[in-house]
Amino acid sequence: MNDRPRLEGLVPERLAPKTRKIVLEDYIVPADIGFHDFEIGTPQRLSITVEVWVDEAAFPLSDAVEDAWDYDCLRSEIGVLVGARRFNLQETLARAVYDLVAARRGVTALRVSTRKPDIYPDCAGVGVELASF
Repeated sequence: MNDRPRLEGLVPERLAPKTRKIVLEDYIVPADIGFHDFEIGTPQRLSITVEVWVDEAAFPLSDAVEDAWDYDCLRSEIGVLVGARRFNLQETLARAVYDLVAARRGVTALRVSTRKPDIYPDCAGVGVELASF
């Protein structure tokens, strides 16, 4: 039981949340991706970041697990998607992740980025990004 006093009604309306965001950041997955001969059939590291803005109804007010927006499921679905086939382009893979997440309950805005971190020694990564804004 929580003995802390409830603050309901004490937060001024001007400070009420206007947006709610869930983030899966720098999820590193092995991906068979790329169109160069040396890339085909040789999985490489791919970093995926997904930022999902959700409506108020999809963002839990309680601490109940059943009310949560399931990012464990989100992570595993993306892993299955990436491992299910080979991709020539990051653009194609990013679009597939984007479509997967955009179809979920409560999504109001979305940003998906992919990065290959091991392509250039003088760059942190090279990639693409899709956003609904």
